[in-house]
Amino acid sequence: MRELRAVLSRGAINDNDIHNIVLSYLVHNCFKESVESFISCTGMKQPADCLEDMEKRKRIFHFALEGNALKAIELTEQLANDLLEKNKDLHFDLLSLHFVELVCSRKCTEALEFAQTKLTPFGKVQNYVEKLEDFMTLLAYEEPEKSPMFHLLSPEYRQQVADSLNRALLAHANLPSYSAMESLIQQTTIVRQCLNQELGKDAPPPFSLKDFLKS
Repeated sequence: MRELRAVLSRGAINDNDIHNIVLSYLVHNCFKESVESFISCTGMKQPADCLEDMEKRKRIFHFALEGNALKAIELTEQLANDLLEKNKDLHFDLLSLHFVELVCSRKCTEALEFAQTKLTPFGKVQNYVEKLEDFMTLLAYEEPEKSPMFHLLSPEYRQQVADSLNRALLAHANLPSYSAMESLIQQTTIVRQCLNQELGKDAPPPFSLKDFLKS
């Protein structure tokens, strides 16, 4: 967000602004090789401990994305030992990924035992009761892919949890949870929505990143 605030405060964009926004995006998404190449090409100063921390986050992110949630949890606790203790929602989501992997592997007995030991304790809090019911529904179907909760088995769900974990790790390291580029797109979208409400028919069309990239 520091990069974005700097741009907005001046009201004009220069090459350094663009470089900072691009670097923020690359660091946020753990594109280590691209960061090294970009820094080398632009002559920018490398952020302190940037590459080492990025490599650790990248490993954790990919373990979560691949469904190896227990390894992601293990490495997260090594890097930020109190993060999951403070962020119960994220901890539950990571444990649920492992449960889903067991279900997908048709290890139903193991999945049930895991749910009883690791997930059921969350049921003491009302917020998790419905989530638990959704996941346990998967065990009622011989083909869980055809259950009403089939979306919990999808790559999109793993991506959502992995992204949440990455943002939490960034915040724990006192870094922005969203890249400057994401924040810029969000603010642009909000501004367009406000203009549409105020100007009606005379308003510019809603912001579309897809259309913007084509222009």
